[in-house]
Amino acid sequence: MTSSHRLSRRHLLGASAAFGAAGAASALGLPAATARAASPAAAAGGVVPIDWARLGQYGANDAAGRRVKAILAGSSRYLIGPWYAGTYRTYLPDGYIDLRGTDERAIRLPAMAAVAATTALVSGVYDPRTLSAANATVRTRNLVRTLAARHLANNTDPATRWGNTWQSALWAYYTALAGWLFWDELDGRERGHLAAMTAWEADRLTTGNDVHLIGTSGEQLYEKRRDGTAVTPGDSKAEEDNWSAAVLSLAEAMMPGDPRAPGWARRNIELLLAAAACPADLTGSETVNGIELATWLQGTNIADDGTLDNHHILHPLYMVAFDQSLYEGFVYGLAGRPAPRAALHNINRVYSALVDLPFTAPDGTTKTIYQPGSGEIHYPEGNDWGTHFPFYFGNFDLLVSLTAQDTGIDPAAASWERHHNEEQLRMMSRFDDGRTYGASGENTYYGREHRIGAMAGQAYWTLHLARKDKLHFA
Repeated sequence: MTSSHRLSRRHLLGASAAFGAAGAASALGLPAATARAASPAAAAGGVVPIDWARLGQYGANDAAGRRVKAILAGSSRYLIGPWYAGTYRTYLPDGYIDLRGTDERAIRLPAMAAVAATTALVSGVYDPRTLSAANATVRTRNLVRTLAARHLANNTDPATRWGNTWQSALWAYYTALAGWLFWDELDGRERGHLAAMTAWEADRLTTGNDVHLIGTSGEQLYEKRRDGTAVTPGDSKAEEDNWSAAVLSLAEAMMPGDPRAPGWARRNIELLLAAAACPADLTGSETVNGIELATWLQGTNIADDGTLDNHHILHPLYMVAFDQSLYEGFVYGLAGRPAPRAALHNINRVYSALVDLPFTAPDGTTKTIYQPGSGEIHYPEGNDWGTHFPFYFGNFDLLVSLTAQDTGIDPAAASWERHHNEEQLRMMSRFDDGRTYGASGENTYYGREHRIGAMAGQAYWTLHLARKDKLHFA
């Protein structure tokens, strides 16, 4: 990306304002009634906007920064460009885009795309070679405002509302993060929708206890009970716990003065600790963020050697799903606060398993998950999601390195980040539009491009905060 394509946040917002909400709406076929009114100065729903001046500028000119910036620029260009144009062709009578459903495909995918696009636009990483920043801004705002408006906290229509489902806390997190980043582009009503959605999904999680995710029955926090009995054989609850924690962390970071914020903060810590709980925690003496592990934890989700299983196999892709815990560093950093130390719990143990733990191969040799000196990944029991996931690992490598969770591990996480993210960039170089994947077998998830974009956006903010010495845990 040439220097002429780098847009500062000030220049982006100036260009957007000059183009005009009504003019941009007309250019994209958006009904004129939805053109944005002047944003009110007061924050809606008690949300404290991000203080961009405090964060400062980050040019991403270091080696890791250049790699992440290139991944984010390409992915966001694809998602808000060709993917958006081919997906959203209809506006409904109320002026919102037609999400075409309320399931994961209809809600999670645009929410992930919004994280990538908002990050690229406000950071100056956005590449306007095929779509101007002004038009990209309108499209991105369409995603955010529609997703928030359709959440059941703001919508009584059963045909179009979403929320209160197994994964909806994660969808709300992505939408809320994108909206917080794009706060200056939203009007008062849209800001209110965003705050209401975020608080609603956070509130339902505070009803759980030390066994159950929500309420006192149903889905549990652990794969195995304290005595080792499997609750969900072959299916760790680590990922569900830490994606649920995500919306709690964001709610508290965005709305720190809300009377419910202490409850959100406490439940966030509980879910982070449950996500990474291992048998050794049940008999130890460690206390993290005021919680005595051996007393509060009622089960485990990972083994003492740092591995976990999902889909009935030892699954490296779900080991690196602890990226969601580490993202809390930038979430709280955007609010000028340290993240809870619970977000780091057992990350070193998991990362050591990726780098150093030997597994016996069918031919009798031993292999580690990370293959020495390369971007290749060894899956000891196979991978039911496809064949190529370099950025899933490169993203995690970066987060581990920036949070110093690779202590005592050799090679260090920074060297693996280079291997894996260079492979990610090689995959992207096969296409002109910024996407990563070709044949479906490379990654069978229907949101594969969106997952890359969401990871890239969150990795970028973690890198920004770390380089500015604003990434802290306490």
